[in-house]
Parts: sequence; C-alpha cells; structure tokens
Amino acid sequence: MTSHLFAISFDALEPLPLARFWSGLLGWEIVDDPREGVGLVPTDDTGFRLRFPPTEQPKVVQNLMHFDLTSTSLDDQERTVARAIELGGRHLDIGQGPDVDHVVLADPEGNEFDVIAPGNNFLAGCGFVGALACDGTPEVGYFWAEALGWPLVWDQDQETAIQSPRGGTKITWGGPPYMSSEGRGRVSFDLAPPVDGDQQAEVDRLLALGATLVDADQAGAVVLADPDGTHFRLLTPR
Repeated sequence: MTSHLFAISFDALEPLPLARFWSGLLGWEIVDDPREGVGLVPTDDTGFRLRFPPTEQPKVVQNLMHFDLTSTSLDDQERTVARAIELGGRHLDIGQGPDVDHVVLADPEGNEFDVIAPGNNFLAGCGFVGALACDGTPEVGYFWAEALGWPLVWDQDQETAIQSPRGGTKITWGGPPYMSSEGRGRVSFDLAPPVDGDQQAEVDRLLALGATLVDADQAGAVVLADPDGTHFRLLTPR
C-alpha cells in the first residue's frame, strides 16, 4: 500500500480567516486540525482536505501550485468570481493576456487561483476543484504517479497530469518554462502513510522513487523533497 494525499497545506499568516475564505468559496466544513489547528474537510467527493499551518513569513513570490476551479456556464463563472471577491479575494495580474477566458484571482493572503471558463474538456467531470495546477518537470509527474499510486492521465509536450483512480481533482505539471523552486513554498502536499503502516518503510519507498530527505523529525512529520526540489511532508501514522 502507498501513502495517500491527506491534504493540501497553505502556510497562513492568519489561519482561521484564510480557512473561512476557502470554506465560503468551496462550501467545505471548517474543523479543528489536531496537527495544525484549523483545516477544511470537503463536503463533496474531493479526496483530500485543506490545512492552514501558521507562518510568520509573508508571501513574496508566486506559488508553484494553484487551484483551477471549474464553471458550468458563464453565469456560474461570474458567480464564483463575485463570491470570491465578496469573501475577500481580489483580481490578480500575472501577465495573462486579454484573450484568456479564465479569471485569475488571489485569496486574502495572495495565493493565486483560477476560475476556469465553461466547456473545458480536460477538466470535465473533475468537480468544482478541477485541478491543482503545479509548476514542474515531467519527472516530478512520474514521481507522484508512483508515490500516490495514481495513473497518468496526460503525458504530452512535457506536460503531465495524474488523477486518483476514483476520479476527482487532477494534479497537473505544466512543463517549461519553470519557476525557481523555493523549497517547501506556501502551498504543499501532506501525505499520510498507510493505516497501521511503517512510516520509515514509507520514507524508504519514497526515497527509492527519487525523493530526498530534508528533515527527519519536524513535529513528528518527515519532510522530503520531490525530484524538482519541492518540499512535502509525510505525516505520522494515526
């Protein structure tokens, strides 16, 4: 058995207000997180939760990961954008041209996300959280396919994507040009080892797949880096 993707973590200056933003936008439930204090549990079939570990470091660079939220119609896209703005989000210019049909926004702490126009065939059937779009090489896509046991659903022109066998949100890597990796970054993966699994055995498996060890004991979690150098955490068994 392999680890599963337990959560996407957003380092937060103010965890509870940021959790409230994403709860209002996604319709997910705010819960007490035994490790980080606050988290969100999906109310749909999304296979992971969100967590908001506290940080004192302000955001200064563009994230290597962002959500692509889907729309069923142009009116639905406009409603999602309006709801995000009402909750404290804002429009964001990252150099997108005037001809793009998606809307680029940022949450109250500057974390980027897109609201995708209707009719996107690649995200059809993926749910509201259509994709977690990541900057990265094909090699890191291959690594995560093996690490999570998720099949590759796209591998073309140095772009890769994986998706749980149960469907739902895709995780994509966009290929070149690449942004500079800043290690863990503000958005990262938190993995949970198999139930009743051996954490060290899972660390060894991930290292054999191409991960590198960063910190063997960070509050009980093991911090590793994927083949692109982006940090992720393997949590303690629960």
